[in-house]
Amino acid sequence: MLDVTRLRVLLAVARTGSLTAAARELHYAQPSVSHHLARLEAETGAKLIQRAGRGIRLTEAGRLLAERASDIVGRLDAAAEELAAHVGLQTGRVRLAAFPSALGTFIPEAAALLRKSHPGLRLELTETEPPEALRLLRAGRVDVAVMFRYDDTAPEAPGLQLIHLWDEPSYLITPGPGSVEAGSPESDEADLGAFTDAAWIAGCDRCRSHLFDLCDKAGFEPRISFTSDDIVAVQALVAAGIGVTVLPALALRAHRHPDVTARRVPGSTRHVFAAVYGHPPHPSATEVLVAALRDSL
Repeated sequence: MLDVTRLRVLLAVARTGSLTAAARELHYAQPSVSHHLARLEAETGAKLIQRAGRGIRLTEAGRLLAERASDIVGRLDAAAEELAAHVGLQTGRVRLAAFPSALGTFIPEAAALLRKSHPGLRLELTETEPPEALRLLRAGRVDVAVMFRYDDTAPEAPGLQLIHLWDEPSYLITPGPGSVEAGSPESDEADLGAFTDAAWIAGCDRCRSHLFDLCDKAGFEPRISFTSDDIVAVQALVAAGIGVTVLPALALRAHRHPDVTARRVPGSTRHVFAAVYGHPPHPSATEVLVAALRDSL
């Protein structure tokens, strides 16, 4: 069985790039770090580090073990915190990762609900797109990841539970004053095929992939001229006539430029979830956070 202390030593070496720096980070003597690594190599039967000039570097086996160790140690640390908070929710923390338009719309309301119902529970927020949020969740560095996916998004890795929050339509954003609010019953439907020759503005990798899928169904490949995750900048570029784009309803709810028009894209729905690690029952702090997210919508 692998020793967790030695895995922590390997992670410190991977982070710092030297035995001396790892010893300083862990408050160990350098010979102790060398001893732990030697014992870990004996336990695994694999050479984990090698000399590189005056320094060291991880072997392929060392890099593989360090990647797995990051998840293992992260989950153990998360379990220790969950156990410490098991007696109640009067103190402690709960960590949430979410994409920008969620943080700009319903998550502040969820945070307010959480503070009202559990004033001793500290909420920590991280802004990041779904792939990184899920990586943080698997590594035990956050407790809940608010993420989105489209029907054409590749399936998520196993081990996660996706709790559905809501579905939202997508809109084609073009220059011109928008007299109709996005999402209203009177909104025109978009014809992407009319913008075959337009310059397109793409967002994160997951949204970009969906944009290509939508345009492929409309019979063309979009010419991507700009890429940005900043919904304020993207709408400003559209308003200036630099290009067109597709945005989900939450993005327009977070910020709506007065000089763009939004037309609903048929057949494009973004599904928003709260992702948690493993199967129920989940820690109490995780459960109350998910409940607050649901109540905020």
